[in-house]
Amino acid sequence: MTAEFLSDPALAGLPHGFFTRNGGVSEGRFASLNCSLSGRDDAAAVAENRARAMAALGLRADSLSGLFQVHGPAVAHVRSPIPLDARPQADAMVTDRPGITLGIVTADCAPVLFADAAAGVVGAAHAGWRGAVGGVLEATLDAMEELGATRGRVVAVVGPCIRQPSYEVAPDMRNAALAASAGAARFFAPGARPDRWMFDLAGYCAARLRDAGAAGVSVVAADTLAEEDRFFSYRRNTLQAGGGPIGHQLSAIALPAPALG
Repeated sequence: MTAEFLSDPALAGLPHGFFTRNGGVSEGRFASLNCSLSGRDDAAAVAENRARAMAALGLRADSLSGLFQVHGPAVAHVRSPIPLDARPQADAMVTDRPGITLGIVTADCAPVLFADAAAGVVGAAHAGWRGAVGGVLEATLDAMEELGATRGRVVAVVGPCIRQPSYEVAPDMRNAALAASAGAARFFAPGARPDRWMFDLAGYCAARLRDAGAAGVSVVAADTLAEEDRFFSYRRNTLQAGGGPIGHQLSAIALPAPALG
């Protein structure tokens, strides 16, 4: 079975994909296309899943680079594929090198893929609420500019994440977002319980990208919590099973390989 992924017209011409949980070999709580290196899944199954994802994009398995994600604003500049045991602590990465695939894993947080095709620079970010409030998206645009991109040409796509009807948050999270910008209030709707709010993570990320000067921003229409047959979800796992290990889906982007002359 082929690894299933979603793509976006804004990134046409660039190998990219927001993978679902379908098309892999993992079993049980990790079924089936679990691509996380940090869980308790069988390492051989994860390696096969990641290879299948790369094959679906027409890319080499050994081109895939990842991070040790920590919900912060740090961005890694990737100049060669990152070994599995040398992943930097960061939540975004950028490259201007063909032959390198940037991969982010998520299970409710927003994966965001970036490109300035004219400059030959791509980026990928993991944006949970802490990272988004902390500036990881703007930091990714800054890092792309350091490689020669122009943010007025950068397109950014917010991939499948937990959506507002599914995402109840407590006052501390809302207060942190409002402390960063009072305008964030429009991304919170009253929850069903007192002192709870429903947060629009995708809309918040898209707005911050637009405010930062990205040329084009789009959002993939998917809800990781609501669509159990397509996506892993940390929040759903907590609500239904009380927590424990689960799989994570992969989102990836690369520059096209140079034509052979």
